[in-house]
Order: sequence, then C-alpha cells, then structure tokens
Amino acid sequence: MPKPVLLTVDDDPEVLRAIERDLRSHYSEHYRVMRANSPTVALDTLRELKARNNAVALLLVDQRMPQMDGVGLLAEAMVMHPLAKRALLTAYADTSAAIEAINTARVHSYLMKPWDPPEEKLFPALDDLLNDWTSTFRPPYEGIRVLGTRYSNRSYELRNFLARNQVPYQWIDIELAQTDPEVKGLVESLGSETHHLPVILFSDGARLAEPLLPAVADKIGLKTHAQANFYDLAIVGGGPAGLAAGVYGASEGLRTVMIEREAPGGQAGLSSRIENYLGFPVGLTGEDLARRGVQQARRFGVEILSPQEVTGVRVEGPYRYIKLADGSEISCNALLLAMGVQWRSLDVPGMDRLQGAGVYYGGGTSEALSCKGETVYIVGGANSAGQAAMHFSKFAAKVVMLIRGASLTSTMSYYLIEQIEKVPNIEVWRQASVVGVYGETRLECIAVQHADTGVTEQLPASSLFIFIGAQPRTEWLDGIVMRDKLGFVLSGPDVVVDGKKPKSWTLDREPGLLETSVPGIFAVGDVRHGSVKRVASGVGEGAVVVQFIHQYLAKV
Repeated sequence: MPKPVLLTVDDDPEVLRAIERDLRSHYSEHYRVMRANSPTVALDTLRELKARNNAVALLLVDQRMPQMDGVGLLAEAMVMHPLAKRALLTAYADTSAAIEAINTARVHSYLMKPWDPPEEKLFPALDDLLNDWTSTFRPPYEGIRVLGTRYSNRSYELRNFLARNQVPYQWIDIELAQTDPEVKGLVESLGSETHHLPVILFSDGARLAEPLLPAVADKIGLKTHAQANFYDLAIVGGGPAGLAAGVYGASEGLRTVMIEREAPGGQAGLSSRIENYLGFPVGLTGEDLARRGVQQARRFGVEILSPQEVTGVRVEGPYRYIKLADGSEISCNALLLAMGVQWRSLDVPGMDRLQGAGVYYGGGTSEALSCKGETVYIVGGANSAGQAAMHFSKFAAKVVMLIRGASLTSTMSYYLIEQIEKVPNIEVWRQASVVGVYGETRLECIAVQHADTGVTEQLPASSLFIFIGAQPRTEWLDGIVMRDKLGFVLSGPDVVVDGKKPKSWTLDREPGLLETSVPGIFAVGDVRHGSVKRVASGVGEGAVVVQFIHQYLAKV
C-alpha cells in the first residue's frame, strides 16, 4: 500500500524547501512528503491522489498566497479529502485569521512561522494531528474501481465483465455523492470525466471513461489476440465443455487455443450455486468452477482469447480457418464448437430499452448487494432460476418467482424445490407471466398477468431477472455445418438423413458421435442438438471428444 501523503503548500520557495526538509527528516519512514508551490498545483495534486485512491493524512498550508489564501485552499481540499488533517502556517500578524478559521472553516490547527526549532514548535503539534488521523484511518481499496450509476446498461456490462473474468473491483455508485463524503470527493476530483460514465479507475492512476470491453481486457492483461497462426485444436466457447476439452487436449500434447466471446465459464459461470456436481458435496459457485477450470487449462498451456468473438469459418482441405471479430484469422486441424447457449429474450415491449437498467438476463450475481432490502422478481422455473432465487434471498427483502406452469416439479430438481420451500422470503407465483415493463431511465414497474384468474396487476419493481430457456448463437455457421431448426448443431447419426451422408462429408467412414457434418469439426455441450443440459454432461463431452479428435488427426 502506498504511504499516506503529507502535502505542504507555500508560494515562497525558501519556506517551501525548509518545511519539506523538516517534514522528510521526521516523517518519511511512515509518510510520503509532497509539496506544491501554489494552490493550483496543490489542487491538481489532490485530485490525482483522490483518483488513485491514495490517502492524504495532513495538509500543511501557508495562509498568505496570492491566488488563494490557505483557508480557501483547505476548504476546497476538504471536499476531496474530508478525513485529512488541516493545518495553517501563519505569520504573527495572521493569528486572528487562523483562530477564526479553526472556529468557522474546520481547520484543525495553526502553526507560527518561523518554527525553529521544529522539535519544539512543529513536530509535537503535527504528531498530535497525525495520531488522531491514524486512530481512525482505514487503508483505502487498492484495486480497480468502477464509478457509475446502478441503472446503466454500460455500467452493468462492465461490472458483469469484470466479475465473470474474476477481476476484483470496487463498485461506486455516483448517486452516493449526495450522502458519502468520500464519493463526493472522488467525483470532485474527476471533474468533467464524470460526464462520461462509467469510469474505470486503475491503481496506477490510469482511467478509462465509457470504455469498450476490449480496451479494458488489454489493460487488465487478458489476451484478445492469438500468439500463433496455426493450432492443432481450436475451441470456440469457454464454458465447462470447452474448458474440459482444452484441459484434456493440451494435456495430451495438442497445441490448443480457446476463443470465448464474453468470459470463461459460459452460462454455468453465472450460476450462484451448483450443488449436484460430483465431487463438491457442499456445492460451488459457477464463478469458482470457471476459475478452477481456467487455472487448470492455463497450467497445461491452453491459450485463452477473451473477450474475442468468432464471426466465420471456412474449410480448405485439411485446414479449418476461423475468422475473428477483429478481422484476423486462425487456422487449425480440428475445430471444436462449444459455444453453449444464451438466455432467450422475453418478448415484452420496452424490455430491450431497460436491459441493464433493472432488467437482467441470467444470474446477475454482481447485482445482489444492490438489491438489499428490495423485492426482486425472477422469471423462470428451471434450476438456474431456483439457484438465483436462493442467492438473492440472502440480500433482498422478498424474492418472487414467476412461473408459467402449475408447479416447479417438471422443470426444477427436487433438492432445489425443497430448499426454496424452506426459505420464508421466497414466494412462487404459479401461472404468472410478465406482460409489461415500465420506466423512463430505469425499471420502475412490471405488469404481471395471472392465467388462472385472468387478472393483470401492476407492481412497483426495480429488479427483474429472466431465466426462460436458452438459444444457440450459431448464425455464423450458416452454410458450413448442419443445424436443426432452432440453430443447435447436429452431430453423429443426426447428420445422416435417410441413410445419406451430407455433401460436406468427404470421408468414407461414418461421422463420429460428436462430429458435425464437416469432418474435423466437432460439437459438444449445450450448443449440440440433443445434449443433456447439465454441467457434468458438458464436462464429460469435452473430455470424450478429445479422443475422437486424436483419431481424426491420426488419419489426416
């Protein structure tokens, strides 16, 4: 942690050098002594320290300066650094002004010039101030901070991106500037930069306003560009199936690259709790599973590109060429499709406009703390919805699950139904659907229709989380591999229609169990037609497919 700062300000160069010298001689072991030769320089320095989240312990300021007197400077500084101790350096003629400043301007103390010897006339007074400051000092957060508004799609996108990539950060809601002196000081220090939210602040002082995710990824050290042009195995998608394939492929000697559009872990990475995964009797979070999988994959040498999107693929002889969103290409011998699925949209007017501003798809674990004391509405009755309800019940005053059916038994695991029934602040509204969402800049109200009574009621709401099934994102495969009418990738026996292999199949043998209609292109996990939508089955397919890939490569 950087040392707390002692800042001294004086427009007289000789006095400034002398006070800095004395401060360094006595305090440099525990504090960083800085100086400024004018109020303007001092305020710029204080703004930068605030933006970096560096603690300021003491401001020692000369009263008589031409641009701004010491009391005026301390008053402005107090907005940015309200906890810093404030002291004036005064001449004998200014003592009455100094005393008045203590009474009216919240200045803590004043010291007379000259202060020789400092052991008697300077250090004792400053020691008292610093002892008081130290007794209440709490070290500031040193990592990444995100400043924005809760009901902003861009802010939500950034928070969700950092959370899913296991990047620790501190969320600061700009609305707190009205009540929190620390937040008010940060906003003051950033000035006009707060007109372009969200702003992400790094510990080295760098700042990005309204950042694009690739720029954030580069700054935090994620890889978005491939290190090579050719790989034995390229995996599209970083969910459990893709991570498992990466681990087994790389551990068995295949040079492997994995391309993930958002963050490793896929849809499972958003789960607040997975309790039926073998080997974890007390369960684990999707984030934890993703973190473990990424660590394991990297240990075996898997190159992970994230966030990066695949936009097309072409086949030339034994090679498969993948086109990426940045315009570059990667070639490989074997291609594995493990993109998983995304949440299906709720077809209600206004839903798109309010997405990220009170309406959320998926787990929304990064939003849980913001929902403290509120009523949270969850649409959906499968395991993901149930896990989210259990998670939000720890923070929200009430969680309401809205399901179309008459019960949860046909869509949710029995163990999860039992848990939900035991939580007093979770309510399950059966045969209920959201038919309207309302709000100007954020979600304010939802309309819920009850099928059993035909009644539609409008309810105040600030958070709506949607889990209504999933759909694949496979449009970029159009004309390359066979898919079903919903877009899921066909594999194995499913690509053989009426005993005939597809035209794209160029080999004498039958397609392998997890092989698509193009030799050397395989599919695993939720994106595959007919797959079992479970984390364990995705991991299993990812492990098994590597054997089929080895068999294919041996004959290429």
